[in-house]
Amino acid sequence: MKDRIRHVFFDLDHTLWDFDKNSGLTFKKIFKLNNLDVDLSTFLEVYEPINLKYWKLYREEKVTKPALRYGRLKEAFNAINIDVEDEMINHLSVAYIDYLTTFNHLFEGTLSILNYLRDKYELHIITNGFEEAQERKMQNANIRSYFKTITNSEMVGVKKPNPKIFNFALDSAKASPNESVMIGDSLEADIEGAHNIGMETIYFDYKKLNNSNGYKRITTLKSIENYL
Repeated sequence: MKDRIRHVFFDLDHTLWDFDKNSGLTFKKIFKLNNLDVDLSTFLEVYEPINLKYWKLYREEKVTKPALRYGRLKEAFNAINIDVEDEMINHLSVAYIDYLTTFNHLFEGTLSILNYLRDKYELHIITNGFEEAQERKMQNANIRSYFKTITNSEMVGVKKPNPKIFNFALDSAKASPNESVMIGDSLEADIEGAHNIGMETIYFDYKKLNNSNGYKRITTLKSIENYL
């Protein structure tokens, strides 16, 4: 694989940018700003799987962006029996996006691996995240300059694992599938999606779930050096 790969495509959230940590800090801030008496750990315990569920629905075009932003909060508050008015939920959904990019923790080894790869390969991003937030995340975390191209699902009109977004990204990078590798945390969106159009893949199993389905698997970003 090392001999023929020229382009390395990364997912952003849960792969380079530590979404769970930054999201938790964002909720802590906006709950305090809005005087909401919510136990953060209890909230996050129910919110995180609900959020993943809504993102899956969003990928499958079953919910809109506004429905995702509202629904994940409404359902989480209901799950912990806290009554929050719709007006406040809508306010929180906007505040969450505004403040999320003010926290910029990266996964351990992110800068090291990007520096290791940047002189050997062209680096790119393919993300399903909201365009306005993703650009700010990369700028504020000082990683934007590593990537030659950024492909966002809102630019393309479809989301990973739809082959159109991968083909769009490859065209933007002037890359062919057989000289490209996709690295990401989602087996469905990142790994299977890229594999289905002929790209190499590396599954970043940062939660150590051991469910790689036969794909190349790493649990730390440094382990990318074993393949590239």
